[in-house]
Amino acid sequence: MQTSSQLTRTLRLPSLVLFGLAYLTPLIVLAIFGVIAEATGGASPSAYLLALLAMLFTAHSYGRMAVAFPVAGSAYTYVRRTIDARVGFLVGWAILLDYLFLPMVIWLIGGSYLTAQFPGTPIWVWILAFVLVTTVLNVIGIRVAEKANYLLMAFQLLVIGIFVALTIGTLVSTSGAGALVSSEPFINPTANLGTIAAGAAIAAYSFLGFDAVTTLTEETVEPKKTMPRAIMLIALIGGAIFVSVSYVTQLIRPGGTFEDSASLASDIALQIGGQLFGAIFLAGLVVAQFASGLAAQASASRLLYAMGRDAVLPRKVFGYLHDRFRTPVVNLVITGIVGLVAVFLDVATSTSFINFGAFTAFTLVNVSVIAYYLREKRTGRSLNPFSYLVIPAVGAVVDAFLLTQLDPTAITLGLVWLAIGILVLAVITRGFRSAPPELASVEKEVVS
Repeated sequence: MQTSSQLTRTLRLPSLVLFGLAYLTPLIVLAIFGVIAEATGGASPSAYLLALLAMLFTAHSYGRMAVAFPVAGSAYTYVRRTIDARVGFLVGWAILLDYLFLPMVIWLIGGSYLTAQFPGTPIWVWILAFVLVTTVLNVIGIRVAEKANYLLMAFQLLVIGIFVALTIGTLVSTSGAGALVSSEPFINPTANLGTIAAGAAIAAYSFLGFDAVTTLTEETVEPKKTMPRAIMLIALIGGAIFVSVSYVTQLIRPGGTFEDSASLASDIALQIGGQLFGAIFLAGLVVAQFASGLAAQASASRLLYAMGRDAVLPRKVFGYLHDRFRTPVVNLVITGIVGLVAVFLDVATSTSFINFGAFTAFTLVNVSVIAYYLREKRTGRSLNPFSYLVIPAVGAVVDAFLLTQLDPTAITLGLVWLAIGILVLAVITRGFRSAPPELASVEKEVVS
């Protein structure tokens, strides 16, 4: 693995945007459409608009921090350098929540669609199959290459394009062109600010990873100019896809009450394209979930390995590599076992659980911009107060508000996770008296 001093600046704006969009997995908007439509009372595009608003404010803050600290890093790095090393550790702990439980959510979504297609097979069978296959492949050391991710993104966009085209065609043929213009998907008698906010708290799951490009800062040409633009474009383009796709999908299937919200898009695919497109859609979704789960499990295991190697977690357990395969086998097994928890959760609760860590990190990134502004002001440096105070303050408030709108069970589980993190922090800092170990290498492990 290359060190930061060996990284070459070759990435430009288009490459960064492509990387970020591939990380978002655009097909996820259809995978969780039913869950969001149900939560909002049939106003899923409004949920995505609110989530996009939060992401744009937060994307601005990530851009400001990428300018201030043009090194490979993310929320953990920014909070550690602007606020406090201990608070930074807890942000890193919250991010670990995302990495550790993200494979579980991915496998649960894939299992939900397969169970809907093959109702005779219980969901735990599909989840177990996902866990076993991806764990074995990751133990052997097979990884999804960057070019394969781009091809997968192209395939996803193709499936989404066909889905939208067939949906529009169905609407026009059955109700006329006027059916394409309606305010009902945004606001209707069964939707209100509370339901839309609850849906937005789930919809934010679709945006997870827009900030991942910050880990490539040291490989970016003119990062102080390019990185903020890339982060904002990823959020904007991803948001445009999510809002437009959820809008036409909400038109073809209005309301927020469904027989099976977890696999609703598969039913819609059958409705608009028949058995052939229904099969293509299901295959595309399952392949996307499998590849995404493979990469997510690999990332989570490497994050745990880096934390074990740096003695943040017990080195003998988490810092172990298999002699033959040179992969973190114990960590892969741990993430696989965690993935089995999906058997006991639904899609809404599990995505909210993941978003607890995301909103915690996003809120504190916004706060870190304010802390940076105040620190620089004390040194006599003048920064734009609108850019470094107003925008991040609004972003922090919106993110914190959406955090409170998560599923109550997810909030409880998230708080328990943070409590465990505080206990770990107390142990490794000898009662908070010393700074926790530096975790900069962790973020590079995840993306290298």
